[in-house]
Amino acid sequence: IQCSLPVFEGLLPEPHNETVMDLLFTLCKWHTLAKLRLHTSSTLEILKNTTRNLGNQIRNWVKKTCAVFDTHELPKEESARHRAASTSESKDNRDSDHHRNAAPLSKLRKLFNMCTYKLHSLGDYVAAIARYGTTDGYSTQVVSYFNCLSLIPY
Repeated sequence: IQCSLPVFEGLLPEPHNETVMDLLFTLCKWHTLAKLRLHTSSTLEILKNTTRNLGNQIRNWVKKTCAVFDTHELPKEESARHRAASTSESKDNRDSDHHRNAAPLSKLRKLFNMCTYKLHSLGDYVAAIARYGTTDGYSTQVVSYFNCLSLIPY
């Protein structure tokens, strides 16, 4: 993330450039704080305030910058969507001789989705670190390992 700041600088016209640069800086700060290997009550308080600031900046970015730019799905997403549609259509029309003409390829408009678990869970980060320790101190690998063991036949 830290390397992205010079890449995005000046990429968008003002005032959107300033909004994106501020958001990226706050993301870098949040990421650095969240990945600390040793936390104190003061670093957790800074992380809590940075998380609050990050949420405000993301909402500001969605409201002011995302609304201005017309974004569409990637060609890869478009072709996957059309493949899935044609597959389901061929299953529906398997017994009939009637085949509809294929719809022309069109890209769907894509909007930033604020309702994701990743964004929702940002607010729980400080409490999780306070309760379970820093994020380098635990992993889901052990659970995944035991799940793999259950798949091995005896």
